[in-house]
Amino acid sequence: MILFGLIMALKGPGYGFGTLTHMGPGFLPTILGVILAGLGIAIAAPALRSPEGEDEDILPEHREWWAWACILASPFAFMLFGTYFGMIPGTFACVFVAAMGAREATLKSTLILSTAITVFGVGLFSYALQIPMPVFVWRGL
Repeated sequence: MILFGLIMALKGPGYGFGTLTHMGPGFLPTILGVILAGLGIAIAAPALRSPEGEDEDILPEHREWWAWACILASPFAFMLFGTYFGMIPGTFACVFVAAMGAREATLKSTLILSTAITVFGVGLFSYALQIPMPVFVWRGL
């Protein structure tokens, strides 16, 4: 992250930096590069402070395979249901599949969460931002 941030922070001004009131094409890449390098430093700093040999395992002690599978499958559920049935079923399926990965998930809580996020998401993306995706469509399988 630090390397990519520094590359963009150094390469961005070559496109014309501009000012805050009249931004040039290099303004955004430069600022994002500085932020990315800063985030990389913030992530790396705690690792330098930990003693040698402590907490070197990358994966958690108790792996949550079901949770990982649900979270990784949720975008595919959105793509499948969104393509064939529209934004409402796609969003609902995405959130439902991801929420089922939680240990304490119940069918009732998952349905409530999926419904609430679907209502908010469709309201935001379809009506407020006017994303050109049909809200509900039947294309069949």
